[in-house]
Amino acid sequence: MTPEVAAILGLSAVTLVLLLGALFATTRQDRKPRGSGAPGESPVQPAQAAEPPKPSAGHVGIDYPDPRTIKVGDTIDCQAVRTRVLGALYLSWQGVEWTEYLLDDGSRRYRWLSIETLTGPDADAPHLEVLLWTPVPTQGMIPAKTTLSVEGVEFFPVDRGTAAFRSEGVTYMPERGLLDFADYRASDGRLLSFDRLQGGPWTSSYAQPLPPGSITIQKRS
Repeated sequence: MTPEVAAILGLSAVTLVLLLGALFATTRQDRKPRGSGAPGESPVQPAQAAEPPKPSAGHVGIDYPDPRTIKVGDTIDCQAVRTRVLGALYLSWQGVEWTEYLLDDGSRRYRWLSIETLTGPDADAPHLEVLLWTPVPTQGMIPAKTTLSVEGVEFFPVDRGTAAFRSEGVTYMPERGLLDFADYRASDGRLLSFDRLQGGPWTSSYAQPLPPGSITIQKRS
């Protein structure tokens, strides 16, 4: 083999190695992480398109009241309905914390208002998720780990687990305990959640995210 041929073969081998390395790097960059659902659960692809609304203008606590300042005994206006805050549940699950308030509008129709600070891809830009939950009958339905169909709407599993809680005021719950939950989301952003005290029956509720500034607060005097 002449020196010229050896040099050409050497350059060809180097070029091939570089091309294979670039292809491998491109494949690694295109690979997406797996979802956080439990093994065997249906993928939550349709639900990912419906993100909770982020404030597009204004500042919480400056341009509109901060719902995190709500206290038991306050009166709030939500969706043009004046309600009294009877009690609160303070929940935590795997390092995530949120608060749920039991509301009474005077008609014996109780609803829950949940407030959670979410952190998106940019850790410096957290935003609030404020949800108003309305009870819905599910006729003894048990939350499955797969897609559920309720009133003709398909709901996809998002999270499930057991949260620890403590209660304040009137909640019709123990002072402390454990709450099983299973959350689902439809492609239109509608939320469905099942929950139960451990050992108790399942209850369910619908919710839609409330836009920023949709709640006014009258502090307890």
